[in-house]
Amino acid sequence: MSEVNIPPLKFRPILKSAIWGGEKIAPLKGIVTDQKQIGESWEISGVKGNESIVDNGTDAGLTLTQMIDKYKGALVGDKNYERFGTTFPLLVKIIDAAGDLSLQVHPDDELAGERHNSLGKTEMWYIVDTDPGATILAGLSKPLTPEEYESIGSDSSLLDYVAKHESHPGDVFFLPAGRIHGIGGGNLLVEVQETSDITYRIYDYGRVDAKTGKPRELHVDQAKDAIDYNVYSSYVSEPGVDLDGVSELVHCNHFSVYRIAIDGSRTFYPHMDSFSTFTCIEGEFLVSDDRNNEVMLRKGESMLIPAMASKVTITGKGVIIDAMN
Repeated sequence: MSEVNIPPLKFRPILKSAIWGGEKIAPLKGIVTDQKQIGESWEISGVKGNESIVDNGTDAGLTLTQMIDKYKGALVGDKNYERFGTTFPLLVKIIDAAGDLSLQVHPDDELAGERHNSLGKTEMWYIVDTDPGATILAGLSKPLTPEEYESIGSDSSLLDYVAKHESHPGDVFFLPAGRIHGIGGGNLLVEVQETSDITYRIYDYGRVDAKTGKPRELHVDQAKDAIDYNVYSSYVSEPGVDLDGVSELVHCNHFSVYRIAIDGSRTFYPHMDSFSTFTCIEGEFLVSDDRNNEVMLRKGESMLIPAMASKVTITGKGVIIDAMN
């Protein structure tokens, strides 16, 4: 497919309001909207029913799923296409929590496959900004057995077992499937995860769904077999060594995520059979490739770099969160 020319792709954000959502995402992205309590912006998504739509180039208007069907390995990499077909394997979000999210856990690939015919959900968070006193819940702070969990059910005493962390801009939390977690109010963050929308909500602070007038659904029984009951010494990830502005934040079987700080121009030679996603959290950049495509990436925007790109030059000043699998 040497004649194929896929530029760096930008997408229309999918904005989702939530009971806990805030008002920071629209200003971050520089957009005007009457939508309130925007809790999430799904930046790059292949989730069925929530596929991102291309917003630039000759393929504008096509969904990400349609793009993969059209370009196959040239877009996502041959190995990804062989494994996932037209399903894009990562979901990239920006999350603004004005209030506390529910305490939840996600199944791993095996359990999600058995129960839901879906991938599991391992994810990571990069904290972009925080309000004073903001916290993250992640992992167990003391031993909890499946039997104890079952007896507690959805009682608030479950919070006594969960580790609470002060959060600060630049903090990184890796959340393998099975780890109990919750985003506390006052956190603005970038989330990278497997393409899955399977969440087991196990405690929700007694909140009521505004549409139904009833408490939001909990999944206490389903979560029992999904939880990792081990207690770990640390739940905050330490970024790797900064090499000329690039530091590795997370590396696992599902994705690798990097923080790239640039003041000037940097050229990268991917040489890999995979795509990259860029999410700009500070500044703005001109992104160009080896086929003379040039696309602007501004604060709050995300971009997909096709697998076929053998050279990518980023010019500007700011910070990008780069995810690939």
